[in-house]
Amino acid sequence: MKFGYTIIYTEDVLKSLEFFEHAFGLNRHFIHESGDYGELKTGDTVLAYASHTLGHINLPNGYVKVSGDKPLGMEIGLVTPEVAEAYQRALNAGAVPLHPPVIKPWGQTVAYVRCPDGTLVELCSPMGL
Repeated sequence: MKFGYTIIYTEDVLKSLEFFEHAFGLNRHFIHESGDYGELKTGDTVLAYASHTLGHINLPNGYVKVSGDKPLGMEIGLVTPEVAEAYQRALNAGAVPLHPPVIKPWGQTVAYVRCPDGTLVELCSPMGL
């Protein structure tokens, strides 16, 4: 078994994809003509967004949506050797700062932002840098 993808349910799939393109420099793999599903190119594992409409079809008993000022209770980790620059780029694109870059005791640089759709993103250096 291998980890294949993460799907984040959102109000506006295109807007979420565009934010990730501008804030983090990721490229769009595709978006379905319905606008209810889209993917970003992220390497071997897919990062995808789906509309709440599709979410209700897939999960008819419901799920917890992002609400208020708090980020979604899970995070996407994006690895870069340039955490400070990535953090600033995300803020310039409209991310909410949650924690500026810090060096952890194990040597990794880590920062956190909240995307406009509520997604929590950890920007981190590769382990050992």
